[in-house]
Amino acid sequence: MQTIEALQKINIPAEFREEFQHLVSNSVEVLPLQEFADKLTKAKREGRPLRIKYGADPSAPDIHLGHSVPIRKLKQFQDAGHQVVFIIGGYTARIGDPSGKSTTRPRLTVEQVRANADTYLEQIFQILDRDKTEVVDNASWLEGMSVSDTIELMSKYTVSQMLEREDFHNRFNNEQPIYIHEFIYPLLQGYDSIAVRADLELGGTDQKFNLLVGRELQRMEGQEPQCVMTMPLLVGLDGHNKMSKSLGNYIGVAENPRDMFGKAMSIPDELMETYYRLVLGADDDEASKFASDLASGAIHPRDAKMKIAATITNLYHGEGAGVAQQDDFVRRFSERSFPEETAERISLSGGAAGENPANTIKALLQHLGVAQSSREAQRLASQGAVKVIEEPAGEPLSSLAQDPLKFLNTPLPAGEYRLKIGKTRFVVATVK
Repeated sequence: MQTIEALQKINIPAEFREEFQHLVSNSVEVLPLQEFADKLTKAKREGRPLRIKYGADPSAPDIHLGHSVPIRKLKQFQDAGHQVVFIIGGYTARIGDPSGKSTTRPRLTVEQVRANADTYLEQIFQILDRDKTEVVDNASWLEGMSVSDTIELMSKYTVSQMLEREDFHNRFNNEQPIYIHEFIYPLLQGYDSIAVRADLELGGTDQKFNLLVGRELQRMEGQEPQCVMTMPLLVGLDGHNKMSKSLGNYIGVAENPRDMFGKAMSIPDELMETYYRLVLGADDDEASKFASDLASGAIHPRDAKMKIAATITNLYHGEGAGVAQQDDFVRRFSERSFPEETAERISLSGGAAGENPANTIKALLQHLGVAQSSREAQRLASQGAVKVIEEPAGEPLSSLAQDPLKFLNTPLPAGEYRLKIGKTRFVVATVK
């Protein structure tokens, strides 16, 4: 994060300092910091907005709270009167950004990208002001590039420069393949900065190399080079890894209010201040007071987590949604008994014949959408995230909990099973 000491050393007129500090708050780096202060000062004095670039490849239809971190920073720029330029990677998504990856990303079709982009935009406009956001698709300029144009762009960077990227460097040293089109990706992203004449480009810390390529290409083109701002990568609900749908440690912005609130209640205690800053957009003073209140005992961790969960739910489902889910959560979990009235109900049928019987815990998890794959179901079972509260007499399913594979795949005899999934979900499953 930008330190107070570093910000105090920046030379900027007093009338612009507050806005400057607000805009760089919670960022990891702004490069070069003094140059950004100078850009902001010049723009304010000329009465024009800065052009703030953010590019997103719609590689999946839904976004999660990890994606929301840079988008909320864009909203701060927007609220301060600057122009947000949101680039949909209609062309670059078909290549696949290799940033932070140890393997080549799968390439998407035009149809997949367009379908993903539609839902992606609907979700980001829950945060950004649609009327004040300039949305462009980089296919509009990249798709028309000739072979000569592409070769000219490729001539701007050397292979040794590309191998300075940590992920490329590691793959090269580990003798893992790096395909030529992956080298081209940072150059295409950088060319986007030329196309939209960006003053500053925003991205996660894993995007630093690509952002700096854009700055260098602008300089070569004779444009004033953009500054770059990197934002932290949000740690997911497991408390260790970056929030990711593939890891199952995410909160989706399109999830229903109950699941959103319930998942937020599982945020690790040590990450509460981070979520308060990055997900809710709290400034330094607010976040410091929140951390101080937690440390002193002025606010109980459970109450603090409820405040975060309710606020997140309000952000995506409207005022009042958070309070309603908090009341529901307290009612369900303050009572020690199984919440019979609010539990989900599901029927399973089919015998044990075949490779994938329909009357197993794995089938149940997949039917509920909790696990999209056998691997994800096994991970949940291994972590003890599926508990048997009640089962038919003489059917000791709970005794198999120490063997995740048997627990998941053993066909269930007929009867009624009461299960707790995760920390918030209760299910009554009737096996016929």
